[in-house]
Amino acid sequence: MIKSELIAKLVDANPHLYQRDVERIVNTIFEEITNTLAEGNRVELRGFGAFSVKHRPSRTGRNPRTGQAVEVLAKSVPYFKTGKDLREKLNDK
Repeated sequence: MIKSELIAKLVDANPHLYQRDVERIVNTIFEEITNTLAEGNRVELRGFGAFSVKHRPSRTGRNPRTGQAVEVLAKSVPYFKTGKDLREKLNDK
């Protein structure tokens, strides 16, 4: 599902809301999650999962084409851990 499909489903489920309002709500939620992660904090949505940031140190990698050593810079990457309710729902199939 892409963001526009999510917005369309929410609009269909809530006919009393305008599409532009639902779109603004979804964008605000995503922006808040992004901003919180950018600050290095954790976002937990009970029953769904938790978003956090993992830090990867710099390392020496290899160019797969030439085999030459390449320095890979340190970076932060987003990490998602599913919540118990989501895991159970996925495994009840």
